[in-house]
Amino acid sequence: METPELEPQVLAGRCGVSFSLARPHGIVACMISVKALQDYFWLEPDADDDRILKAFRNGYGRIRAIAERKALAHPAAQLELTADDFARP
Repeated sequence: METPELEPQVLAGRCGVSFSLARPHGIVACMISVKALQDYFWLEPDADDDRILKAFRNGYGRIRAIAERKALAHPAAQLELTADDFARP
């Protein structure tokens, strides 16, 4: 049985968005910084919570792919995505 993922939420202080990934060995609590959303997902500065979540949802496919790769490379119960994770070499 697959565990449903929790709804994304803007963190206090608008420093990022928390979300979760269902993995074979449990849930991984993830966070993407607002800076990453601004740099790579067209989020404007001083955006409200609704716009932050919209940018997150619009980029979720790429965000999830990066989070899954990072979780495979560095297994942990918590994972933080920053702008560096989306930079292409």
